[in-house]
Amino acid sequence: MLAPSSSVTPERGWQTSGATGSPQNLRKFNGQDFRELRASCLSQGLLFEDATFPAHVSSIGASLLPEEKLWQIQWKRPTELQRNPHLITDGVSRFDIMQGEIGDCWMLAALGSLTLRKQFLENVLPKDQGFQDDYAGIFHFRFWQYGEWVDVVIDDRLPFLNGRYLSVHPRTSNEFWPSLLEKAYAKLQGSYQNLNGGYLSDALVDLTGGVQVQFSLKDPPPDLEEILRAADTSRCLMGCGTSGQSTRNIELRNGIVQGHAYTVTGAAKIPYKNGWKHIIRIWNPWGHGEWKGPWSDNSPQWDRVEPKYREALLRNKDDGEFWMSCKDFQEQFSWLYICNSTPTFLDFGDEHGTAAWSLNSYTNLWSPGLPSRRSRYSRGAASTNPQYFFRVLDHNPKTCNVAISLMQKHAEHMQDEKNLRIGFFITTENSRVLKQTFLKARDVTSYLILSPGTYAVVPAAAEDQEFQFLLRIFIKNQDYHENSSSLTSPGLPMDVPRQNQGSSYKALFLRHAKQGSTIDASQLQQLLNEVISQDEMTSLGGRFSFDSCRGILALMDLNSNGRLTLQEFGSLWRSLTKYREIFFKEDRNRSGFLDVAELENAIQAAGLSTDVQLLRLLMLRYGDGAGRVGFRDFVCCMLRLDTMSHAFQNLAEGGSQISMTAMEWLTLVMYT
Repeated sequence: MLAPSSSVTPERGWQTSGATGSPQNLRKFNGQDFRELRASCLSQGLLFEDATFPAHVSSIGASLLPEEKLWQIQWKRPTELQRNPHLITDGVSRFDIMQGEIGDCWMLAALGSLTLRKQFLENVLPKDQGFQDDYAGIFHFRFWQYGEWVDVVIDDRLPFLNGRYLSVHPRTSNEFWPSLLEKAYAKLQGSYQNLNGGYLSDALVDLTGGVQVQFSLKDPPPDLEEILRAADTSRCLMGCGTSGQSTRNIELRNGIVQGHAYTVTGAAKIPYKNGWKHIIRIWNPWGHGEWKGPWSDNSPQWDRVEPKYREALLRNKDDGEFWMSCKDFQEQFSWLYICNSTPTFLDFGDEHGTAAWSLNSYTNLWSPGLPSRRSRYSRGAASTNPQYFFRVLDHNPKTCNVAISLMQKHAEHMQDEKNLRIGFFITTENSRVLKQTFLKARDVTSYLILSPGTYAVVPAAAEDQEFQFLLRIFIKNQDYHENSSSLTSPGLPMDVPRQNQGSSYKALFLRHAKQGSTIDASQLQQLLNEVISQDEMTSLGGRFSFDSCRGILALMDLNSNGRLTLQEFGSLWRSLTKYREIFFKEDRNRSGFLDVAELENAIQAAGLSTDVQLLRLLMLRYGDGAGRVGFRDFVCCMLRLDTMSHAFQNLAEGGSQISMTAMEWLTLVMYT
């Protein structure tokens, strides 16, 4: 039994939330302050030279190359390579990346996925730098390291061997964000050598601060297709890998490289012949080299696909990206990796739309207990080491409701230190062990379906060697209410569907209310445009106009005073979250717009009715010249359609004499 004094908070260790290391309060790696160093260089007219990661073989690593080649390396700044260098040109894209001599496809595959998720990308790649204004040869990038966001400062001297990039090189000759970001990550890891072979799952976590899951494609889950599409819809980062030795990189006849990491960039379900086909889009960090089988760029399968799908999905270029069937994906690849700020990839198939994930984080030290040769994993140490208690309140036997991640922490400049075999026991109130998970990995994560009750997590190691760790416990709260603590992503407050993020919408409202208790149409316009601007897909349909926000406010304004209270805005926020999930689900080709058929499906998914005449008028009223509806207009349309549908129902149920059908009523009120 748990001791009477035990509670759901730990007796030892400390919670890391709110401490130094948040995206708003970054920890300075090596104590280096980017702004102070740049200001000092500018005042002296000097270009920054980083003494903590110098232009020297020590930053490369002693065993990456033969000794004679190490001493042939030259370091050059972008200003020495190009007359007009840029950090970014025409936005950040995975197609900017081409892997160099270093075997860091695992990191570049994660980086390729990061470029698709703006809410995470903006954390990693600060905008306050470049080669034009205040250039001083200094740049900085941010990574998540053991529960903290750290700011890594570098100089812009890049390594070259025989006139060629040793590291990643950009596809566009004067765009340098990939090379500089890779250098910052090498510094974080201790050297370029430490990037030569690694784990895609680790890089996904380092770029997001999230939690990851791995699926073996040799024994895949039966609902793999649904998992992929749900992960894509909920804006997860995804990658995959092939079996084989990463040092050899043998390219097969079908174009797939053995021992190589790839990015999963999309998943789609398209009509094909007399049914539907699940296809997966994958990108090779080499920037070239593609699958040559069915659904590849020039395969005959595309000839049987409707033109609108083919034009939206097929990019017939030798850029390393290709489509393949889900069946071929399982046969050619060994592992699938999915990562997000919360375990939204576990929410697929969940019929409840109000789930939220809470998080508790703890940092502490595990020490070996008395030697116990009977136990492989030193369970005898449980009595002298930390135990962490948590309570499960809700339970759905069909979906996981708890995720536990244990990460071993290496000291700075010791990133190449060998991982121990670590893991944890999960016990019930009567000390019965439910599960034990041990792996020789940096991050051990387990997902469970637990019934309501109190449980304990006991971290441990197989070796008799102490280690510092970060423990994170994610709990799914099915019955969400206003006071529950939910974890939001570091970017877009509503970026993950299936999360009712109470705390984030309140903070957003209060910020725009400017110390007041209500917001007007102008404040609502600023708020909504701030939200959609943080997401590439929702921003494609344009910004909210003042008139559209005035119309939205009128629909939600129960007091008819031209302002929204927090409670009224909460109702609007829940509708926005619901409509965003529907929009992404029905936008099959990821174009950022819905056509007339997709709009009809979206209306039905929202539980509303329509007919051919009303649908035609909705496209006239809310569509663009190409017959498409963007997210902004979709929101305005759905809010009005929902409100007017309920208005008709209330009038009819109230005994009012209505001499028209529901469709006639909606046709009247939705077009005027």
